[in-house]
Amino acid sequence: MQLRPPSVPLITVDPYFSVWSPADCLTDAVTVHWTGHPNTIVGTAEIDGTAYRFLGRLNRNDDSPALTQTSRDCDALSTTYTFEGAGVCLKVTFLTPLLMDDYDLLTRPVSYMKVDVGSLDGASHDVKVTVAVSEEICLNNRGDCGCSIETTEIDGRPTVKIGSLTQDVLHCSGDDIRIDWGYFYLTVNEGSVGCGEKKVPFVPRHRREEAPEGFKEDMMFVCASADLRTCCKPSALFTFAYDDVYSIDYFGDKLKSWWNRDGKTIETAIAEAFADYDAVAAKCKVFSDRLFLDATRAGGEKYAEICELSYRQSIAAHKLAVDKDGEILWISKECFSNGCAATVDVSYPSIPLYLMYNPELVRGMMRPIYKYSRTDGWIFDFAPHDCGQFPLVRGQVYGANARDSQMPVEECGNMLVMAAAVAIADNETKFAADNLDLLEAWVKYLEAHGDDPENQLCTDDFAGHLAHNCNLSLKAVMGIAGLGVIYKMLGREDDYRVMTEKARKMADGWAQRAANGDGSYRLAFDRPGTWSMKYNIVWDKLMGTGVMDPGVTATEFASYKHHINAYGMPLDNRETYTKSDWLVWTATLAARRDDFEEYVAPLWNAYNCSLSRVPATDWYFTVTAQQRGFQHRTVVGGHFIKLLEYSGKMKNWKK
Repeated sequence: MQLRPPSVPLITVDPYFSVWSPADCLTDAVTVHWTGHPNTIVGTAEIDGTAYRFLGRLNRNDDSPALTQTSRDCDALSTTYTFEGAGVCLKVTFLTPLLMDDYDLLTRPVSYMKVDVGSLDGASHDVKVTVAVSEEICLNNRGDCGCSIETTEIDGRPTVKIGSLTQDVLHCSGDDIRIDWGYFYLTVNEGSVGCGEKKVPFVPRHRREEAPEGFKEDMMFVCASADLRTCCKPSALFTFAYDDVYSIDYFGDKLKSWWNRDGKTIETAIAEAFADYDAVAAKCKVFSDRLFLDATRAGGEKYAEICELSYRQSIAAHKLAVDKDGEILWISKECFSNGCAATVDVSYPSIPLYLMYNPELVRGMMRPIYKYSRTDGWIFDFAPHDCGQFPLVRGQVYGANARDSQMPVEECGNMLVMAAAVAIADNETKFAADNLDLLEAWVKYLEAHGDDPENQLCTDDFAGHLAHNCNLSLKAVMGIAGLGVIYKMLGREDDYRVMTEKARKMADGWAQRAANGDGSYRLAFDRPGTWSMKYNIVWDKLMGTGVMDPGVTATEFASYKHHINAYGMPLDNRETYTKSDWLVWTATLAARRDDFEEYVAPLWNAYNCSLSRVPATDWYFTVTAQQRGFQHRTVVGGHFIKLLEYSGKMKNWKK
């Protein structure tokens, strides 16, 4: 990968089990949770008796000797570093096998680190590799409470286990929080394990910063070591695993994930992970290579690297659980935007990735919304915004359910497009048929309120919400067209024609009322001379619904070239920030691949140059590439929309 990731993924399992390196060199920064809080892991290689760091640091003042990093590479599923020093070359590969066609692998909470050593000078060298993981891995903040530690063996492999003393499973929800229940396991294929305290002083980031209340310098670490020799024992395999006991509170039911739904233990999962490492690593490489090739064919190499950067992040902002009926739930966490769970306007931009590789996960996003919409807790005639705050899926928390704090057109349109898209993706209509009453009710809402939306919230109201929102109106158009697609797939031809004609008439009226007169179209119907991304109409192109005049889309897209800054096109004329998901959706309106590549290249540059060293933000300034807000959000799955279009699978319903 030529792209320099803003933050480099190391362990990417779910919103809690998360470790990143926010630096170009693995030894330059403390490893962190996606929230930016330390999740300290330190790796050392003792070469012929002298220790050198190759992974992380204890704090920002840690200047202990380090090997020289010679390369870094990432693909969709793995991150690899190489180092040199003291006559030795060392390769470190992190792998989390997030393969969506295999639920056992996708949900198994075990991540790998493989270390390979070799000689640079022809001599034989002894290399003792040690990995130390801090108590932060199982606490919200270091020192919150005591930890229990146990050493054991799993299938003959040395293992050390750490967890909080409290063990109050699923006791809280929030956004900027870490897990403080369950147990972390560090295992090495052959070697030794242990634990101990290290003094890790607080280092302020600026002059006025003070240590958090209750801060303690002494921090507990668990560690694992492997004795290697360049001539005859050159490799070691470590696993990082986390047993969260229960994964999701789903309307009062404590649910497990897929991997342990039938009682499998974490010890068995770890043993299986070691046993099948070679096969899993090979399978992951085949997938990653194919993803890069397909994405390059769809949108060029820079686009393919954006997809590689996005893949692990989007998946790891979800948790897969299994409900009491055995159905898949794919629960998102709305990272750094209130921590809401199963948020509709986070699912909607995310779906291209999942439509591409496993449409059942899109149904897993929608099931909580359908379920909640049928309860007495939801009193409105439009779709909800969310179903709780991660990991507690108990009902909407956004806006305290006040009517003027809802997103009615936004969420109705989102759910209808999602329903149509997932039905098309694998030609499965039962899910839509089972929920047709809700979809029809939401279409009625769009017919009444979507043509010229009143002053209401939407997903892009960062600069203030407004009435007569033209892009929001397009979402209503596509929601209505989406129900038409569903009718067609259900064999209801007359209903299909009626619904499609309604969407077409609405689109024709839209083009007249939104026109600026120069081929471009407005931000709001009552604001001539304004502009905005019209990304919602991309589904007309992908699904081939044909409700919008292609000439309208062509001249609108042509007008965007006047608004592109160094790092991309802003959302609209009010501010210079943009959304990366919508930028790629808008680029997909291009009729030519060259135009798509030209439109997307600034996004690649933004990630490559940004000084915001966080998991890829989707909300940043197009003049500076600086993060405006948000990080580690599932919505980067939306970057796959060009690949989804290229696949052609969204037009299968017309065959």
